[in-house]
Amino acid sequence: MDQPVILFDGVCNLCNGFVQFIIKQDPLGKFKFASLQSAYAKKKLDGIGINKTNFDTVVFLSEGRIYTKSTAALKIAKHLGNGWALTYPLIFLPQFLRDSLYNLIARNRYKWFGKQESCMLPSPELKNRFLE
Repeated sequence: MDQPVILFDGVCNLCNGFVQFIIKQDPLGKFKFASLQSAYAKKKLDGIGINKTNFDTVVFLSEGRIYTKSTAALKIAKHLGNGWALTYPLIFLPQFLRDSLYNLIARNRYKWFGKQESCMLPSPELKNRFLE
């Protein structure tokens, strides 16, 4: 698959909001999506050391590479264009600094933004953007 894929925590309200934001910013449908809870994600991430019970990162699959945490978010922004690519130079900050902020938000996302009981179901018109 040559389209970039975003794997996200399907029960996290912040993560679902992030996906909805990307869909609005991506009218041409460059991105595909799958929840980290899906069989697709489990197959893609098998053996690479991503926690499969506490999904504390967004994962970006692009051009045969796997990106996580702040690097994934910045790579997604770069692909979005529309001014969001202007955030990409933050990639030059040391990863431990970027990921420290990312980890703070990830640790508190359920407390700050809430959690759903199950993964969101895409509307019929968006169903083709979701892999599983």
